[in-house]
Amino acid sequence: MTLIIDCHGHYTTAPPPHQAFRESQLEAFASGKALPEVPKISDDEIRESIELNQLKLLRERGADMTIFSPRASAMAHHLGDNAVSQQWTEACNNLIKRVVDLYPDYFAGVCQLPQSPGVSIDHSIGELERCVNELGFIGCNLNPDPSGGNWTSKPLTDPSWYPFFEKMIELDVPAMIHVSGSCNPNFHATGAHYINADTTAFMQFLQGDLFTDFPDLRFIIPHGGGAVPYHWGRYRGLADMLEKPRLKEHVMKNVYFDTCVYHQPGIDLLFQVIDIDNILFGSEMVGAVRGIDPETGHYFDDTKRYIEALDLSTEYRHKVFEGNARRVYPRLDALLKEQGK
Repeated sequence: MTLIIDCHGHYTTAPPPHQAFRESQLEAFASGKALPEVPKISDDEIRESIELNQLKLLRERGADMTIFSPRASAMAHHLGDNAVSQQWTEACNNLIKRVVDLYPDYFAGVCQLPQSPGVSIDHSIGELERCVNELGFIGCNLNPDPSGGNWTSKPLTDPSWYPFFEKMIELDVPAMIHVSGSCNPNFHATGAHYINADTTAFMQFLQGDLFTDFPDLRFIIPHGGGAVPYHWGRYRGLADMLEKPRLKEHVMKNVYFDTCVYHQPGIDLLFQVIDIDNILFGSEMVGAVRGIDPETGHYFDDTKRYIEALDLSTEYRHKVFEGNARRVYPRLDALLKEQGK
């Protein structure tokens, strides 16, 4: 029996004291005061926030597990400074750990990183190690633009990222490319900035030779790969013009897309142009698009419905819902085997 593993979930429903702490933290930074202490949040508060939301929807929609990370839009690496980001990141990741401990059969942890504009990604290595080695997390979310829409960082193919990539390989964990909130009024966070970043990351990989240097590196580009599948011919043509190998060899041995695409034609296109081995089921439910589609009567982010509507073989269905996730996240595979799954 195939497990239904959602590779893209965020704790968007964290208890109110958590967000209140963030607001007081940023207020303290702005006024030059000492940062506040992280609040005490009870297990019951966590249970209520999960059981009425993510866990309820998992059960209603027939999924088994979510790869779970802090709320992406709240990472906000562009706010505060390095110390603020470090404290906020640790608080967010510790909360994910508590969710996983309360519901080990339903959630596997992925961490955010204490990135900050102008601060070397080397600074994030310690938190990645802590989350993987001590908290048992299976991956991380990597922000290619900690400046929040101003794009002041170097491309992901720049050697300044290499120490972090080396640690990812050492720990055998993938990274989901995921920006956070936008401080640039030109780019709506979820409608423009997210999709821009997904597309930009792919193009950076195409232009560079990162996977020649790191053949074992693995990235998930969310939101269906941004604009990439829709313009697949453009990127194939650009690879040719830039005298790069074919995309299948140059990029797609290391890059994967999720299914956070919120209508059937978009899912149809994704599966028509992207190899089945490069697609992981994801919904990002209780996320950017939470309403009911008036054209279908179902929630936009109930992406399992779209996949089930496809004419997929049993083998292909297994890959999308379970097999690919276990392959891209080896620590998830080990965790599931420990659980007898």
